[in-house]
Amino acid sequence: MAPADNHAHELAELARRTGITVAVAESLTAGRLAATLGAAPESARWFRGGVVAYSSEVKRKVLGVPDVPVVSRTAAEAMAEGVRSLLESGVAVAVTGVGGPDAQDGEPAGSVWFAVATETDVRAWHRQYDGDPEQVLKQTIECAVEWLLATAETLGTGHR
Repeated sequence: MAPADNHAHELAELARRTGITVAVAESLTAGRLAATLGAAPESARWFRGGVVAYSSEVKRKVLGVPDVPVVSRTAAEAMAEGVRSLLESGVAVAVTGVGGPDAQDGEPAGSVWFAVATETDVRAWHRQYDGDPEQVLKQTIECAVEWLLATAETLGTGHR
C-alpha cells in the first residue's frame, strides 16, 4: 500500500474514534487527493468532500481566493479556509502548485503550496518537488494526507 493510502487508513481510524471530519480543496491534484481519502475505510462517515478548483475563477468565486497568483501561500490558505467553511469540516487541506513541465505564476515546475485549516488556525508551507508531473502529484498527495493526519491527531475529540 502506498504511503498516502496508509495515512488515509490511519486518518479513517482516528476519525472513527474522535468524530473529526475532513475536507479538501485541490487544484494541482485534480481530484486524486479526494479519491485517496474516499477509498479509506468508512469515508462516508468522516470525509465531507472536496472542491476541485482547477480554474482561477473557481478558486476565487467558490473558495474565496483573493486576486493573487493562484500558486501562492495566500491562495493555499484561502482555499483551505474556504473549503473548511463551505463543507463545515473540522479540518481541511488545500493544495495548489505547478505539476510541470512548464512554470506557472513565476513558480517552477514542482512548486507546491499546501495549507491546513482548522476552526482556530491555518498553516501553510511550500515544497519544491523533483520529477515528472506524475511524480510531483504523488508526492503532493502523500504530503497532504500526512499533514491532515498530523493535524487531526492534535485536535482530539469534539470536532465536527
